[in-house]
Amino acid sequence: MSIKFESRSVNEAFARQAVGAFVAQLDPTMDELGDVKTVVSEAVTNAIVHGYGDKTGFITVTVRLFEGRALELKIKDSGRGIADVQQARQPMFTTGDDTRSGMGFTIMETFTDKLRVRSASEHGTIVTMVKQLKERGA
Repeated sequence: MSIKFESRSVNEAFARQAVGAFVAQLDPTMDELGDVKTVVSEAVTNAIVHGYGDKTGFITVTVRLFEGRALELKIKDSGRGIADVQQARQPMFTTGDDTRSGMGFTIMETFTDKLRVRSASEHGTIVTMVKQLKERGA
């Protein structure tokens, strides 16, 4: 599944719900579904706030499902990019104002099994996350 939408804060909830509805076909636990929605929310919010700032652009969210109950989430923007990805992944680091916690990447890492961030200055950022869902009993 792939969706593309404007980088407006009202679209964060849309992305979260759309991904949640798509992933529901894997019959995740409520905790797993909550984790997926949370990481989508964090990544989309980062793209809106830090990627585009006061400008408007587009964000693409892609979800791939794999055998064995694994899923890959990819959030892509064409915003300003991240100058120092390693620094940005440190807890409490933010380029936003004092209302931002600087915990976005930490939350994404905590709730997924794998996180990769690729970014280029003035070309945008791609955040790729993999989550392995637990096997469900019959």
